[in-house]
Formats: sequence, structure tokens, C-alpha cells
Amino acid sequence: MKRWLPRSAFGQTALLMGFLLLLNQLVSYVTVARYVVDPSFKQINQLLAKQIKLVFLSLPDQGREQLPLYETISDQFKEVTGLEIYSIEQASVNGLDRATYYEFLSQQMSTFLGGDAEVRVSKEQSYMVWVRPPQNPYVWIKIPLEKFDDSEFSPLTFYLIVIGTLSIAGGWLFARYLTKPLRNLQQAANKVAHGEYPERLALRGTSEVEEVTKAFNSMAQGIKQLEDDRALLMAGISHDLRTPLTRIRLATEMLSDTEEFFKEGIVSDIEDMDEIINQFISYIRLDREELSELSSLNEVIEQEVNAEIAQGRSISLDLAILPEIMVRPLGLRRVIANLLGNAFRYGGGEVFVSSGVVNKRKVFFMIEDNGPGIEEHDIERLFKPFVQGDNARGGQGSGLGLAIVQRFVGHHGGKIKITNRQQGGLAVMIELPIS
Repeated sequence: MKRWLPRSAFGQTALLMGFLLLLNQLVSYVTVARYVVDPSFKQINQLLAKQIKLVFLSLPDQGREQLPLYETISDQFKEVTGLEIYSIEQASVNGLDRATYYEFLSQQMSTFLGGDAEVRVSKEQSYMVWVRPPQNPYVWIKIPLEKFDDSEFSPLTFYLIVIGTLSIAGGWLFARYLTKPLRNLQQAANKVAHGEYPERLALRGTSEVEEVTKAFNSMAQGIKQLEDDRALLMAGISHDLRTPLTRIRLATEMLSDTEEFFKEGIVSDIEDMDEIINQFISYIRLDREELSELSSLNEVIEQEVNAEIAQGRSISLDLAILPEIMVRPLGLRRVIANLLGNAFRYGGGEVFVSSGVVNKRKVFFMIEDNGPGIEEHDIERLFKPFVQGDNARGGQGSGLGLAIVQRFVGHHGGKIKITNRQQGGLAVMIELPIS
């Protein structure tokens, strides 16, 4: 079912106020028409009817059926009133056919003259009112309205335009005033969701909106403080751990050649621990110091792929032509490196990397391996920190690789999808918005 009503607070407020303003306009129109316009027309019709009555009062009764007797009307009366009398044929020649019939004026005139009258109005140099009086239906009386000028707006039209314009402008400003703090709150919440922490929002709007803004400011400040404390804690732990690891590495180098087996194992464990520490730091900081910039996804992919190929890895590339996107390039390189590392660690053999465009709004890249795959119900667990794949995919690493990938993709408004390939192995698809 198609939704016609707007979902935003601004849209709903504007629609409500627009409906109320329209209702107000209709009430105003009916009120003005009934109590201002209609009485004015009645008054004009009544004055015209009195002039027509004066015409027939100045004529003898026995001459009313013959047009020449109308010549007995004094020239002074014609000059003052501008009134002219025509037969039906003469009226047609002098503009009656171009006049417009008005039923409500005819009804009013019939009431005032005491019989069936017809009223038409034409526009010449000024407005002309044609009346066929009930006293003599064989003549037409033309009366000019010399004082009526339509070059200016009529009072009713001008009133409706001014009131409507002011009402719409006032309603728009009021709706904007109500919804602007909510719009700022939404934008700030999106920034917090993407790992950014804006300045405290100003307390504006209604009392309810101010309370929500206060709560949001406190929440954002608490989250920022928590992130800073966690980053500081992890930085301190990594520093404290690396010092004894360095001493252990130095001590290992002093082992004799007969203990080479133990030496290699210790060095390998130290390198694993160092890599785990780096992943911890990457997960906590998540490139908070890096800014997004316009970058080529294919170029970043090729850089990481070439680095893997230089180490003797087998990678098949299938990159489509892509537009540039706003992204944190260093973070993107870490994401691709994590996914390639997982593909070689758990899959083995050749890895397939491809890219493309989705609906002209998003770009994607996909990394596929030839490993044993994973159970469908365990896929969601892979995104949780410190959770690794099932036993079929081994137990190496810290379990933060996909958690880092998911946080990066979420901060960029993208989407990640992991599926099992029909021919075996996993396919990890990352979608990122173009704009």
C-alpha cells in the first residue's frame, strides 16, 4: 500500500497547518461572500431597480408598449443616469449579444421590480448592465457603472491573497522552528553512530525537545569518554606488553644453536602476540584520527593484492570500472588486508577478488576463498569480537578481524554479507555508498 502522508515531523506539521489554513480560507471566503459581497450586489441591484422604476414612472400608462414614447424621458435624466433604452433589435446591435447572463442578479432584480426580469453584464469602456424589465419585456435598458473599476484587485481577492500568503509563510516558519532542533539531533546521532563526536547541541525548541537534547548531549559525552578511556587503556596495555616481549625476543636471540627449535617457536609466538596487540589497537581506535577522502576502491584493492602477490600468494582479479567514493583509505586497506589474510589462513589455494556497481548507488568488492566454509547459523557470530570460525576453519588470530571490518563498514554506511560458495569456501561481499 502506497503511503501518501509524510513521515517526517516537518512534513506532518506542514500538512496539518496547510489543511487548517485551507479550511480557514474557505470559511473566510464564504463569510466575506455572504456578509460583504452579497449585500453589496443587492445594494447595487436595488439602486439600478430604482432608476428603472423612475423611467416607467415618468411615462403614461398607455404609452408603455410603444418604444417612441420613451423619447419623453428628459435629456437631463439621461445625462445624469447615463441610461439608454433599446428595442430588442437595437440592443443586439449595441452590444447585448456580447453581454453575459447572471442568474443570481436576475433573481434579485426580479424581486426588486416585482416581475420576471433578466440581467446581463458586458465590459466596454466600463461595465454595462443590461436589464429587460417586467414592465415592458420588449425593451432593454442599458445602465453604465462608471465608478466601477476592475484595474485594481477586488477587496475579496486581495484579502484572500494576503491572508493566504502570510498564513503559509507563518506556518512554514513555525514548522521549521519546531523541526530544526530535531533535524540537528538526527544529524548528530548519525555522527555518533559513525564514530564521530560533535560539539554539544544548543538547547533550542520546545521544552520536550530541550530535554531530549540534554539527554543526547549527556549520552554522547558519556560514549566519547568511554571510548577515550578504552583507547587509553588499550594503548597502555599494548605498551606494557611490548616491553617484556622485546626482552623475551632479545633473550631468545641468545639461545644456542642446539635450541633452535625452541627459538623458532618463541619468535613465532611473539609475532602472533604482536599482531594480536595491533588488532586490539585497530579495533579500539578504528582510524578515529583519519578523515574520509575521495578515493578509488580499485586502486586500494590493487595495492593490497600486489603486496600479497609479492609474498607468493595466488590471487585472481576481476575489477569493474568504478566511480570514486568518500572513504578512509587507510582503514579500507586494513579491511582488505584482514579479509585477504582470513581467506589465505582458512581457505588455502587461490583467492578471487572482484568489484562492481550495485544499482548505481553503491560499489562493492568481494573476496572468495576455497576453504571448507562454515555453518549458516554460525555466520552471524563471526562479527562478534573475539569470536572465531568453527573448528573447520581453525582457531588462529584474535577473533577481531571481522569485527574490525564490520565497524568500518558500519561507519561508512555500507553493508557486509558473508555466504557459502556452492563450489566450496566463503564469499565476503562489502557494499559502500558512492555518495
